[in-house]
Amino acid sequence: MKRWLFDASTLLSLLTVVGMALAVVGTWPPVEALAALRWPGLVVVYTAGGLPALWNALLALWQKHVLDIDLLMVVAAIAAAVVGAPFEGAVLLTLFSVSTTLEHQALGRARRAVEALMALRPETALRKNSDGSVAEVPAAELAVGDVVILRPGARVPTDGVIMQGRGGIDEANITGESMPVSKEPGQQVFEATVNLDGVLEVTVTRTIGDSTIARMIRLVTEAQEAKAPSARFSEWFGQRYTVAVILGAILAFAAFHWLGRDWEQALYKAATLLVAASPCAIVISVPAAILSALSAAARGGVLFKGGGALETLAITDIFAFDKTGTLTTGRAAVTGIVALNGDERGFLSLLAGLEAQSEHHLAAAIRREASRRAIEPAKVIDVTSRPSAGIVGSDDIGPVWAGNSHLVRDMGASVGLPELRALEEGAQTVIYLGRGATILGAVSVADEARPSSASALAALRADGVRHIVMMTGDRRPVALRIGAELGFGPDDVHAEMLAQDKVRRVGELAERGKVAFVGDGVNDAAALARADVGIAMGAAGSDVALQAADVALLSEDMTKLADAHRLARRAARIIRQNLTVAIGAMLVLVVGGLFFDLPLPVAVIGHEGGTVLVVLNGLRLLSDGIWRGNATVAPRPRAVPLAPAA
Repeated sequence: MKRWLFDASTLLSLLTVVGMALAVVGTWPPVEALAALRWPGLVVVYTAGGLPALWNALLALWQKHVLDIDLLMVVAAIAAAVVGAPFEGAVLLTLFSVSTTLEHQALGRARRAVEALMALRPETALRKNSDGSVAEVPAAELAVGDVVILRPGARVPTDGVIMQGRGGIDEANITGESMPVSKEPGQQVFEATVNLDGVLEVTVTRTIGDSTIARMIRLVTEAQEAKAPSARFSEWFGQRYTVAVILGAILAFAAFHWLGRDWEQALYKAATLLVAASPCAIVISVPAAILSALSAAARGGVLFKGGGALETLAITDIFAFDKTGTLTTGRAAVTGIVALNGDERGFLSLLAGLEAQSEHHLAAAIRREASRRAIEPAKVIDVTSRPSAGIVGSDDIGPVWAGNSHLVRDMGASVGLPELRALEEGAQTVIYLGRGATILGAVSVADEARPSSASALAALRADGVRHIVMMTGDRRPVALRIGAELGFGPDDVHAEMLAQDKVRRVGELAERGKVAFVGDGVNDAAALARADVGIAMGAAGSDVALQAADVALLSEDMTKLADAHRLARRAARIIRQNLTVAIGAMLVLVVGGLFFDLPLPVAVIGHEGGTVLVVLNGLRLLSDGIWRGNATVAPRPRAVPLAPAA
């Protein structure tokens, strides 16, 4: 039997329904002897359905100093009983109890949609001991640095890096991708993903308390607790409106009694107005949609750090993109080498030694080229990065640096050398190596547009985004080449930008509308923070990306961004629908209660029916296609970049 069947509120609701059934049988008994069931049934309803609501109302009044909506229902039911209509009051309490339980279960389903990932964690792992033997241990005992063995079909016990072996990994639980990802030594694997083939040796980099799954759960939980602006408004409105409804009911009682109704009729009308004017549907309409959208997005590998980010993305009509590793694959390759001293192997050894300290995409291309040529990287120490510029360090001779033209200028060097002209004039990224003001040479590196970038940008434009720009620290010929492939006009391509230039440009765009900036979360951290919505790309495993951005795409599939934007806009539409239905239903019921003889049971059904309707409408977002594995390319998780070009 499912866990929720044993929930206390569910049991009370079931007991209330049973009591209501007894009252119905006792009110219109097919057998006269069953009439005795009426009052016991009503007592059960008022006890199981009324006392919990009264207790919640008193707690809210005592702890938060607010009049809760529960109080309206209890007062209305008591008023109905006082005027001789206890059956109508019982109907109110029964429907209120059932609808409240349905709301809790529905919203609990939205929260559990992500927390269900916890069940995917393997309880044990095969740990390799120092003597080469393998022992099965609880996954919770794994420490950073331990080596675990992954056999085909095994789930990854916690985040790590492959030491030996190659194979395909199913990352659908983390990124929402349907296609397996080919992994090799040096690449990351994430907790709860599945090793499809091959035997892998993995070094643990995070304990299960700090793993990707654990951070996803924490982020989503925090996001669900951080109310969106519209949710905060509906809650603020509900609290104050409740007071107004109680005062209005008192005035209505006095007015109807003054107009000639006896006190029982006046009290019945006041109780009907209490029910008709209650703002339950208004208060629940926003969180029902927000929580469902957050859960659907998380299941698809998109983490919103709160409902505010979701609502802001829905109205965002300007997007700014970083180029390298965001719109491009980051899987660059070295296409040309110029060593000014003629020693190409020595030049590449020094450059690879310096870039060995960086996890930037271009640095990885240089290391791969050195490895392909069997060149041992030189020893470089005291390495520090220069965001959007490059990296500096020291070898046996002295200080050495590598980076783009910004770093060249910072070092007082000049690139106006004939030997470098061919590299500079090409539409490829150039990384210079130098000592002080002396350039030792340069390499050209070609990156290519991510296969999913063009379709994602087209989807954003089709979804109403009116302005999309690309920003990069690369040279303009390189930026124009990538931009042309992705449909950017020359005016929408901004090249040779430092981190502060991106922040300034984002600020200028913000004067024209809501701006979303999409970057890798390290070099672009300042721009991510400056934008109305900061979106970190390929953030699985990246703490910096998750901290700097408002939205994190765990996958590197750009179509997920378009999906997230569409989901945000759909959530905004559903919120508007819910508020329209809730306010419209309330106005109809209030008018009926004031100017017509609206029966209390009709007001009850209209009120509770509207509440359930907006909850179910919000829950439609749980089935959003963002999590159905609609990716066209498999993601390639990457490490946090630390240097050269943007």
